[in-house]
Amino acid sequence: MSLEALDRYLVEVQEGRRVVGRLERLAVERHARDLERGAARGLRFDRERAAHAMRFFRFLKHSKGEWAGKAIALEGWQAFLVGSTFGWIRSDGTRRFRVSLCFVARKNGKSTIGAGVGLYLLVADEEPGAEVYTAATKRDQARIVHAEAVRMVKASPALLRRIRSYKDNLHVPGTASKYEPLGADADTLDGLNIHGAIIDELHAHKNRELWDVIETATGARRQPLLFGITTAGQELESLCGHLYLYTRQILEGALEDDTHFGYIAELDEGDDWADPSVWAKANPNLGVSVKLEGLAEQAEKAKAEPGAQNAFRRLRCNQWVAGTTAYLDPRVWQACAGELSPEALLAGMAGRGCYAGVDLASTIDLAALAIVAIPEGEGPFDAFVRCYMPEDVARDPEKRRRDRVPYDLWVEQGWITATPGNVIDYAWIRSDLERLAGELQILQVGYDPWNALQFATECGEELGLDMVPIRQGFPSLNAPTKELLKLVVSGRLRHGGNPVLAWQAANLTIRIDPAGNVKPDREKSRAKIDGIVALIMAIDRACRNEGSPVSGSVYRERGVLVL
Repeated sequence: MSLEALDRYLVEVQEGRRVVGRLERLAVERHARDLERGAARGLRFDRERAAHAMRFFRFLKHSKGEWAGKAIALEGWQAFLVGSTFGWIRSDGTRRFRVSLCFVARKNGKSTIGAGVGLYLLVADEEPGAEVYTAATKRDQARIVHAEAVRMVKASPALLRRIRSYKDNLHVPGTASKYEPLGADADTLDGLNIHGAIIDELHAHKNRELWDVIETATGARRQPLLFGITTAGQELESLCGHLYLYTRQILEGALEDDTHFGYIAELDEGDDWADPSVWAKANPNLGVSVKLEGLAEQAEKAKAEPGAQNAFRRLRCNQWVAGTTAYLDPRVWQACAGELSPEALLAGMAGRGCYAGVDLASTIDLAALAIVAIPEGEGPFDAFVRCYMPEDVARDPEKRRRDRVPYDLWVEQGWITATPGNVIDYAWIRSDLERLAGELQILQVGYDPWNALQFATECGEELGLDMVPIRQGFPSLNAPTKELLKLVVSGRLRHGGNPVLAWQAANLTIRIDPAGNVKPDREKSRAKIDGIVALIMAIDRACRNEGSPVSGSVYRERGVLVL
């Protein structure tokens, strides 16, 4: 039935009757194109060779979950992966593909397919003295993946008649054929004569050292195979990223490499990761090993807890996302805009207790002043943020191109205050703070002492403001950073839809220490976050004096505390 499953899959993709992403469709189109034109390059698709490899999986059984103990039946996309890897041959009869890579979301049976391919290379590929390895950065990790192959052998009477198992070693008696785990941390990697290597989760490889060792150790074999299956990684500047981009260029026709097979199941650019109708693009086993209900539950969690969004997008949608933790979901942030403009919000703060935060991290880029007003009854926590920038920098087209934001337009629209020259004039911020202190009841101002001591001294002594230093470490920023997330997710923050602040909210990533404490990560955040940092410091002052409006507020019981 495997050939039938393959043929049905190819037709469904080509006729648009199956939900697939662009790159998966391109892989099928490449296969169809080579069926027509491959002979001119000495290539031929041998259906019997493909069927032989696919039939081998009937001897294997699942070892976990609801299918434990049942024979493996390849789905159409798996038949395409296995059939293409082993069915395409060269004019000399050897295998066409020497590298076969599959990028697919988690829970789609990657380890099962990898273990099955490894066993096929060991006993059914007609390679004398086959050396096959499950490879990982550490041998202990390789053992985890390799254990699936060991369980398959023990569960198959047919394989047990040919293969012996001793600890991590699978071998064929009377031959030199073996299948073992291999790690980059082995005492020595010299002397390898590799026929096949199964490399699971390529994204975990920090460098290409092991890959290069394996690749160079295949030189003495007739038709070696490097078989890699992985989810998307976090950094394109990595072994996995380079292999992904190379595979993608082949599928898109920018490169031609007849030795390299690639299958990429991922969401397309512009797809909404929270839309269930696109999940099948990254999960070809949706409805089989991947349950729609489970995906939906995890998607809801990712919506409510933006810190979990990257993990869902990478592991379950197979999207390449930055390794840092995205903290605020732009859609959830925008839902907190409210119906009032920032200036109208500011006017509504009069008569309410307010707290401020000032971020002066840079004199040549952006600085920010944030003010929050404590809620009235069950109302929201209102926030007003103003950013400052040197006028010369705001007008610099190279700066706008590099940051990809319209600083000059934001200045014209009043979202950013441009101070004359090429450095920020803190006197403008002090003047704004003095004016606002005359209009509002500003009880405290939090600031980072690293770059604002003189500013704080002047504001304290000359304006009479209560200036409180807030160092930028975990002890100071953990609580207010988490409070910001609570306010946004619960809809208890109202910010007026300031586009500069929305941009910075989308930029915000966090650093997490071993104890689970968090703080804004200026280094890893994609661009500027000064306004958000100022807001966090303002929230810190409000919550430390008045209590959390989400988890409990003392001012609801005793009113505003006037200092």
